[in-house]
Amino acid sequence: MDIKGFRFSAVEAAIKKPGRKDLALIFSEVPASACAVFTVNAVKAAPVLLSMEHIKGGSAQAVVVNSGNANACTGDAGMIVARETANLVAQGLGISDQAVQVSSTGVIGVPMPMKRIRDAIPPLIEGLSSGTLDDVAQAIMTTDTFPKMEAREAEVRGTSYTVAGIAKGSGMIMPNMATMLSYIISDAAVEPAFQERAFRKAVAQSFNAITVDGDMSTNDTCLLMANGMADNDLIREGTAEGDAFEALLNDVLLSLAKQIARDGEGATKFVEVRVSGARGDDDARLAARAIANSCLVKTAFYGQDANWGRIFAAVGYSGAEVDQSLLSLSFDGVLMARNGIFAGGDAEQRGTEVLRKREFTVSVDLGLGNGSATVYTSDLSHDYVSINADYRT
Repeated sequence: MDIKGFRFSAVEAAIKKPGRKDLALIFSEVPASACAVFTVNAVKAAPVLLSMEHIKGGSAQAVVVNSGNANACTGDAGMIVARETANLVAQGLGISDQAVQVSSTGVIGVPMPMKRIRDAIPPLIEGLSSGTLDDVAQAIMTTDTFPKMEAREAEVRGTSYTVAGIAKGSGMIMPNMATMLSYIISDAAVEPAFQERAFRKAVAQSFNAITVDGDMSTNDTCLLMANGMADNDLIREGTAEGDAFEALLNDVLLSLAKQIARDGEGATKFVEVRVSGARGDDDARLAARAIANSCLVKTAFYGQDANWGRIFAAVGYSGAEVDQSLLSLSFDGVLMARNGIFAGGDAEQRGTEVLRKREFTVSVDLGLGNGSATVYTSDLSHDYVSINADYRT
């Protein structure tokens, strides 16, 4: 994968425990046009607060990220650690502190072992000569069962460019920034204002359209850096090249988001929830999220129980406008209910067969208008409880 001007590194700092790489670095050889979205949780980790400050200038050149410790709810000491981390990386790379984005993921409320990070930064920077994006993807994992990566290529008048991304996330996943870290990099030259608009739109349709357990983290971060080193003609909004870039960005982010939902902690199912016929898109999103977050619905998915009544109940309390006499519901095209009541016949048997699959779609029509929304989710299994019951041990 050739992403011009970007280099990568990952090392073991034993932040939580030894035996795996847990400190990673992405470096652009030139300043990159950058934009980011962060958690909307009122309780924000120190690295989030620092990165929000640094991104205001619209550029970045490096991202340093650790797993194993969130550096959240750590007070002034946590901010000191985040700032020192940025400073040490900046000094080692010969760039400004402001050009460094800092991210952390892991246990909340535990002081960061700064000496271990301090000792690991020199070899981290030295490793830029041989590291890969895959190394970074693996180093940022926590309860993830596989690294999440995606890359696509396109051309601008004969000049090729790449958009690539990595993500981590498995539990504490909820729209309005799913609980995750994601870094999107591109060697394309993109007009900055357009880049940010396209990025925020792509996030809304991907990372803000997944949920595993309805929880929200203190550390969510999604960052896009485009360094222009592909040397293409500047990509602008309202052009064919702009449309192609936007489509490519959407594809990369949606792929990463779906990978997170598929890797939901303890998940055995990947479910696409589609709501149509709402008064508006906002109502559709309310209904879709209520279905996707319902513990009763998600346990029915796990048990392969075609309990469509639980889905209608979730729609009813979602806050969306609902007329129960107009509701209909299908599992992968198998009609389960029409006009708010059971469709009859062999619907129960056929619906159960659908729920036995690893992936399926739940479609709900509210029958009221043209609003629609899609949310991606997983089931809720025994393993989810086991994973989170001993997360800190």
